[in-house]
Amino acid sequence: MDIGVLQNRVDKELSSIKTIDDVRKAKVSLLGRKGIFSEYIENIKLLDKGERKGAGQEINAHKLRTESRLRELEDFYGEEEKKKREAASRIDITMPGKMPLAGKKHPLTQTLDEMIRIFTSLGFSVAEGPDIELEYYNFEALNIPADHPARDMQDTFYIQNGIVLRTHTSPVQIRVMESQLPPVKIIAPGTVYRCDNDISHTPMFHQVEGLMVDKNVRFSDLKGILSMFVQDMFGKDTPLRFRPSYFPFTEPSAEVDIGCVICGGTGCRVCKDTGWIEIIGSGMVHPQVFRNVGYDQEEITGFAFGMGVERVAMIRYGIDDIRQFYYNDIRFLSQF
Repeated sequence: MDIGVLQNRVDKELSSIKTIDDVRKAKVSLLGRKGIFSEYIENIKLLDKGERKGAGQEINAHKLRTESRLRELEDFYGEEEKKKREAASRIDITMPGKMPLAGKKHPLTQTLDEMIRIFTSLGFSVAEGPDIELEYYNFEALNIPADHPARDMQDTFYIQNGIVLRTHTSPVQIRVMESQLPPVKIIAPGTVYRCDNDISHTPMFHQVEGLMVDKNVRFSDLKGILSMFVQDMFGKDTPLRFRPSYFPFTEPSAEVDIGCVICGGTGCRVCKDTGWIEIIGSGMVHPQVFRNVGYDQEEITGFAFGMGVERVAMIRYGIDDIRQFYYNDIRFLSQF
């Protein structure tokens, strides 16, 4: 057994130590159960009986020196590591502070706030209802029975029998009319859900629906209210048209289109090359809806309308893909 080789191996291991982690590794490789010293002590039994005692004493003496040296290195590099941690955690109060990024309202929230501001300035109050809705309120009470073809237009998410994720905020109108007598003048902002997903539709989106019920409410009142809204939201020079349409809960019904702000009316993929974008569905409340809530349709009339907040925001800000609102890209959101 060559003790000189042991010395060289130990010296080589000690000389490679540069950090406290190296010290810990060296303690294992030198003094551990499978370390260098354990290896030499195990091999003592291979020596002649007369050589064993001297070899054992020499190995133990060298082991003691190594342990002492490792303690010194551990103290040294441990203190060095401590100083590094303290330096890293120290706050220099003379350094200029970092300004935190200020949060902003999401563009959809900004748009919804503006829509609510406009309608409340016209005398409407805000009403809300549940996102998870009974089929009765989502369909039947709005003159959409189970066999009605309009059910196919809704692309509904069914939770279980008789319960759905609401496809529009019109159920709020029914709940309000059931709970109070005319006059009623409300808007119902909220989240709605449909199985639809492309550049102008998302499975979850937001709507603002409106309802005005009283004696002698006319279609001209509806046109006046919506014209004022469009001019306030998009500017007084915004092209506007009312186009006959069909909704089961209104009769007569009309859709409101405005000139496409993306292409300026020349035609693009957002307006489907028509130069117009439909933003509002509207009409006079169907007599059957009044009967369903117990109103006397001979005494009162009313109109209803609904629009998507995302669609309004796209037009207002010139955005050609509705999905941008939900990507949470800070570069996009910080523009608003």
